[in-house]
Amino acid sequence: MRNRFLVKVASIALLTIGLNAHGQTIDETNPYSMVKDVASQTFDRIKLEKQKISEDPEVLRVIMKEELLPHVDYKFSAFKVLGKYVTKAEKAQLQEFVAVFREYLVTTYAVAMGYYDDQSVEFEPESDFENERSVTVRAIVKDGKRPDIKIAFKVRKDRKTNEWKAYDMVAEGISMLSSKQSEFESILRQQGIEKVIELMREKIEQPISLEKKEA
Repeated sequence: MRNRFLVKVASIALLTIGLNAHGQTIDETNPYSMVKDVASQTFDRIKLEKQKISEDPEVLRVIMKEELLPHVDYKFSAFKVLGKYVTKAEKAQLQEFVAVFREYLVTTYAVAMGYYDDQSVEFEPESDFENERSVTVRAIVKDGKRPDIKIAFKVRKDRKTNEWKAYDMVAEGISMLSSKQSEFESILRQQGIEKVIELMREKIEQPISLEKKEA
């Protein structure tokens, strides 16, 4: 149960690096400021649209697609999840997997936002990243009702644009990508990439619902 809770809270925290409230420009040349600046705006936006979300939870999916994806390297994440099976799949299969994985992430984060209940995120000081291609931005999620949770955002620099994009999160040592890779590995080995695509589509087709908060 704790692992499930960690993934949900971590998912909420990861959303903060992608959401850009009120159309403000986010500087993606600095991974630390990008993460922190967007985080400071995210929960304000969720609160602002709280009524719309309560009336139609699918609004969360729209927000994820419009605001989160531009800041996430979902193709890199998809290939990481596939691991060695990338070289075993046909080009058309890979393209389909990436496209479906993109929507799968949108759904995953939209579902996670159904658990949002005024969590806050505090970030550790910035480190030198001038000669780095990948950095880890560490933070602590403060829930108020439960113990603090340590979060790490994995961010990588695009070689073409020099912009930093998120590709993974780790909550109390649990990597989202590693978890998905473990979840899909046996299916990929026994039934192939098409079965994984089918399972992701089933998840995508499920309606978004809001988690009922405890009294």
